[in-house]
Amino acid sequence: MRFAIKTRPEHTTWAAMRDVWVAADDIDIFESAWNWDHFYPLSGDLTGSNLEGWTTLAALAAVTRRIRLGCQVTGMIYRHPAVLANMAATVDAISDGRLELGVGAGWNQLECDAYGIELPPLRERFDRFDEGVQAMVGLLTEPTTTFAGKYIQLTDARCEPKPVQRPHPPITIGGRGPKRTLRAVARWAQQWNVITETPAEWLSLKEILVAHCADLKRDPSEITCSVNVRIDPDAGVGQAAEQAAAFGAAGVDLVIMNLPLATKPDILEPLAQVLAPLR
Repeated sequence: MRFAIKTRPEHTTWAAMRDVWVAADDIDIFESAWNWDHFYPLSGDLTGSNLEGWTTLAALAAVTRRIRLGCQVTGMIYRHPAVLANMAATVDAISDGRLELGVGAGWNQLECDAYGIELPPLRERFDRFDEGVQAMVGLLTEPTTTFAGKYIQLTDARCEPKPVQRPHPPITIGGRGPKRTLRAVARWAQQWNVITETPAEWLSLKEILVAHCADLKRDPSEITCSVNVRIDPDAGVGQAAEQAAAFGAAGVDLVIMNLPLATKPDILEPLAQVLAPLR
């Protein structure tokens, strides 16, 4: 089992997030670090501050040297896929090939209403997502891409320079929808991330993913399976480590430890110590 951290960019400062990621970069047990792609906080005062995910990710790429980094996960509704592909290629260059390209269909009605961003009905949202991922893969891998979808059209489109990682940065798809999300994972993803309450619930979702992989003739072992475990500041890192161990016993490959708000770097060494025996 492998481990990562996730820092919530809500109700915090750039300096505080930077300090945690720089410290995690020096602790080998953490293979990757993640933020999220929202413009409003998701907890507490919803009028409070929330750092933008991709500009923060680019800055964090520049101040770290080893740890892989990603946004968990980018809402496809917020940026045209061609724009997102160029952003991803640039962040991969800044990080010297450490980007994990996290994408999802998007869901936050509050943000969309506030910014005048269309949030289509669920079926259309996933149709747009499927087209968007396909278009991005073309842009990140091919010299030019022409794509004639219902929602996305590209004509001899270029994305240069190409990312450092070839054929493209690993794609992480987040979500649990059994029909559309898990099928998209089977088709496109190198990592599947899901938030689930119990290992038993995760196993039932994994069975659905394996069935989609069989249908698409994809080897499910090619897909890293990751879950998020939240560290309760009142319970401490020990309880979170027990939850991580249970997911590992169920077959999860990567456990992403969600750090509490106002986390300081000094939480990382004790966390690493309780996780080390689980590797």
